[in-house]
This record gives sequence, structure tokens and C-alpha cells, in this order.
Amino acid sequence: MASLPALPQLGFSPCFKRRAPFLVKASHGENAVVDAQSEVVGRRQTLAMGAVAASISLLASAPVSFAAESLKGFQPVLDKTDGYSFFYPFGWQEVVVQGQDKVFKDVIEPLESVSVNLFPTSRQDIKELGPPQEVVDALIKKVLAPSSQTTKLIEAAEHVVDGRSYYTFEFVAKASNYTRHALGSISIANGKFYTLTTGSNERRWDKMKEKLHTVVDSFKVFAL
Repeated sequence: MASLPALPQLGFSPCFKRRAPFLVKASHGENAVVDAQSEVVGRRQTLAMGAVAASISLLASAPVSFAAESLKGFQPVLDKTDGYSFFYPFGWQEVVVQGQDKVFKDVIEPLESVSVNLFPTSRQDIKELGPPQEVVDALIKKVLAPSSQTTKLIEAAEHVVDGRSYYTFEFVAKASNYTRHALGSISIANGKFYTLTTGSNERRWDKMKEKLHTVVDSFKVFAL
């Protein structure tokens, strides 16, 4: 297509849970308030999904304690109500952010976080929305980053895990006083458009990227 599709054309509309905003003081002169949009900036995946996907698939049938042991240094999340699971780094804390289904973050480095967002959709497969770059580019500009930030999509690709398609991506969002490097994964199941995004301050990207790739690679949605 010659132009980016608007959100209605992507087949979903925002459906946020009403929660109180979470305010944090960012370190090293970063933004004093990390809002819901700046916390869900997403980007690329370069790690193979096989090894982590194999362990995350155990979540649906195995106890959470067993899943936690299968990936050292990470904690599992299994949402049986909404139908998704993933791992996040040990030590991150769950916080309440308006508009997000679930958020975990490092309270010292507030740009290091993972967020899950859900949107209702009538589509059955992520591929129905269009090719990865087109869909992800529209999602970043309309949902994942505020208009005040400059964004750059680095990569978007399709992956198939257990017969389900995922679009994974990497992008940079630049604000006036910080730059966030992030990764994301999106898929469709159960009448929902699932979006997981994680990232860190650009200055800590080299230190955090391996962990963040593991978070994105672990994301899995399942039929309810």
C-alpha cells in the first residue's frame, strides 16, 4: 500500500482498562513522568524464538514455579484470563499504568520496562492487517509513541510459533531529553490484538539488549 493505514483500517480500536497513572522520577535527568505511551515504545528482535518459545509453552500446563526455573534470572507471567504469557527480568516490579493491561519495570531505571496492551479486533490473524513493516509503522506512530517524539523503525519481521504468526520489531523513540530503544511483539487471538513492548534508555541498550530480546522472544498468546 502506498500510505500507512489508519487504526480503524488495522482492524482494532483501543480498549483500555481504567487505572490510575503511575508517576516516576526518571534518573540522570530523564523525563520526570514516564507516561503510558512512552512506556510502550517497541523495537526489533534478533534472537531466535525457538529455545525460549519451547520453555514458555510449558506455562499453559506446568506450575509457575517450574516455569520460573526454566529461565534463570527471569520471572514468568501467565494470564489465563486474557490468554498470554511472557518472562520479565527478576527484580522488575509490577506497577499500575493507565491504559496498560500489565506493566513491569525497574523503578531505578524507569525506561526499562515491559508492557502488554490489548485491543479488540475482528481479525483472525495478524497477517490480515498487512505486511509487518506497514502494520508496525502505523502502530508505533498511532499508539506506541506520542506525537512529540521522533521515531525510527529499525526492523519488523514475521515469525511463526506453534502455528501462530507474530510480528516482532525494533524501533527508537527520541524525546527532548532521552532516547528509548525498544523491542516489541504483536499477534492476534481470542478476538484480541496483543501488543508487548519492552525497552531501555539508549545509553543502557548494550547492557540490556540481551535481556530485552529474551522478554520479547518469550511472549506467547494462546487460545482460551
